[in-house]
Amino acid sequence: MKPCILILIFISNFFVSPAQVPKVATGSIRHFEKFSSKYITDRNVDVWLPEVYSAQKKYAVLYMHDGKALFDADIMWNHQEWGVDEVLGRLMKENKINDCIVVGVWNSESTRHNDYLPQKPFASLSTARQEVILKAARPGGQAVFSSYQVQSDNYLRFLVQELKPFIDSSFSTRPDQQNTFVAGSSMGGLISIYAICEYPDVFRGAACLSTHWPGIFRFDHNPFPGVMIKYLGKNLPTSRDHKVYFDYGTETPDSMYKPFQLLVDRKMKRKGFDSNNWMTSEHKGADHSERSWNKRLEMPILFLLGK
Repeated sequence: MKPCILILIFISNFFVSPAQVPKVATGSIRHFEKFSSKYITDRNVDVWLPEVYSAQKKYAVLYMHDGKALFDADIMWNHQEWGVDEVLGRLMKENKINDCIVVGVWNSESTRHNDYLPQKPFASLSTARQEVILKAARPGGQAVFSSYQVQSDNYLRFLVQELKPFIDSSFSTRPDQQNTFVAGSSMGGLISIYAICEYPDVFRGAACLSTHWPGIFRFDHNPFPGVMIKYLGKNLPTSRDHKVYFDYGTETPDSMYKPFQLLVDRKMKRKGFDSNNWMTSEHKGADHSERSWNKRLEMPILFLLGK
């Protein structure tokens, strides 16, 4: 293939659609349209750079799932956002956290659950019990997994083997484990704790907000939480050089999470985690929404990246 054709293909893979580029209140966005992968479906990636970004400095990197929801409420179906740029920009200006950039990985809407449901716990189920998960429906009756299979191991391969090398070669980062973090909410919380378990040498810390421990939208006769908690008991990373943050609200789906979180907390204690490297917080009155995660985002950011 001629070099000029290769260049055109590369450019087309990162074509910027103006309607999709998030607008930020502070810092700037580098938007990569349909970042290609050999492991999963192509998806958009946003890289947020703080106002003080300089190639002469080095930055920690926070990888966040559901990237479309992080910066700009105007591009979201529910007109809500995490406000990541405002929160991290302010904390950096106040010199409360280490310098960092944020990599927001958009979900592929049709395969979000397939990408985020931890695969090894799922694979430990019998075929019959796997079918219970795969046939699950949303409250409105729509299928959760459609016709796709669980592929979160491939999603993590994409993050670690394809996206991270690109980020580290394109931006002024600190690529070591001590400066690499992962975060998400709901199913994004599940894949975040799974990521630090599967790749403890890559990620130092994980922030898991409103972690959707059930995995699907039913709580009765659901085999997934049990195998997920069992997996954590065997695979949590060492407390010596890792930090983990969990939280949950008390309204909407968050109202179901506390019993599961208490079981996870026991596993954390047995693994040797304490207040120096682990936090679980309950937020009275908080629901399952970007608005709620924005209100408490400072907590996990300070815990993982605080000076």
